[in-house]
Amino acid sequence: MMTERKLASIRHIDEIRAIQDADLIEIAVVGGWHVIVKKGEYKAGDLACYFEIDSWIPHELAPFLSNGKEPREYNEVKGERLRSKKMRGVISQGLLLQVKEDDGWYYVEGSSSDDYETYIVDVGESISDGMDITELLGIQKWEKPLPAQLSGVAKGNFPTNLCPKTDAERIQNLTNRIQGWKDRNLLFEVTEKLDGTSFTCVRYKYGDYHETHVCSRNLSLEETEDNLYWQIARKYDIPNKLEQYNLNIAIQGEIIGENVQSGQFKIPPELRVFNIYDIESRGYMDPIKRKEVCYLLELPHAPIIARELSINDFNNVEEMLQFAEGKSVINGTEREGLVFKCTTDNTITFKTISNKWLLKNE
Repeated sequence: MMTERKLASIRHIDEIRAIQDADLIEIAVVGGWHVIVKKGEYKAGDLACYFEIDSWIPHELAPFLSNGKEPREYNEVKGERLRSKKMRGVISQGLLLQVKEDDGWYYVEGSSSDDYETYIVDVGESISDGMDITELLGIQKWEKPLPAQLSGVAKGNFPTNLCPKTDAERIQNLTNRIQGWKDRNLLFEVTEKLDGTSFTCVRYKYGDYHETHVCSRNLSLEETEDNLYWQIARKYDIPNKLEQYNLNIAIQGEIIGENVQSGQFKIPPELRVFNIYDIESRGYMDPIKRKEVCYLLELPHAPIIARELSINDFNNVEEMLQFAEGKSVINGTEREGLVFKCTTDNTITFKTISNKWLLKNE
């Protein structure tokens, strides 16, 4: 199932690992994530606030991220984006801030420095592992903006009453579920995770009631001539085909091509479908049904890496992340990663992003 990401959450620190030849820093392990921290700042079992990569962190919460420079600005908020980085041969992904307690009240303490006062955000009278505090801390998901002429004019919000947004969870946040999947010997369809921008076309009709939407990740868009999402919808004639076959579904895919995200695919913009949501049954189609509908509507599918891969083929998250590395089926450049969809339970979906790709592109 596609869900909104918890960009900031209360998490247990599972383990502290030493870094070879490092006297001042060490690794905190949080689920499947590794974060470089000051030596002695945390210990295994501590509760802390973990921020995932691609979080936009307000400047007052972590001013040190700007390295003494003027902070950047995103959606009118000054701050910085969390990126993957490598130090002493170790990949660090994310940020940890301490959670403290005072007289039965918990708060997140932003790091202070000589130039900034300590910034405190109240959390409440109780905290628990996995507690989502993204909104409380004002954290946004950073996404590379499309050029203004391509992004379009908003008609309204994404129609979540009809279908979910597209945003698969990363495997690093699902480590507590992997053993259960192994016990069930679940099989997964694996497709290439493409570096592009999310596209959804929704059509729903019941009696005289009718809705059609062409959407970015977060918005339903007005039809205009130069809007990229509507250009793709028209290119494949998707709204008309959904009407012709009377399909109450949402086509979801990735728009790739030049001028889209990193632009690694030097081709005119095109669509690759990765999901089809059945509005009437309120669930995603299984891989076979999805590909049948793509064939019917003459829509290109995302590259398939494996049709039935057992979760038991992997010993740990590290092996899954290594498997994510490789060359794109489309043009042979370094691929962004992989998406796993369970072939028998459509609520189980996750993605593995290649660390090699992240370090190269960030």
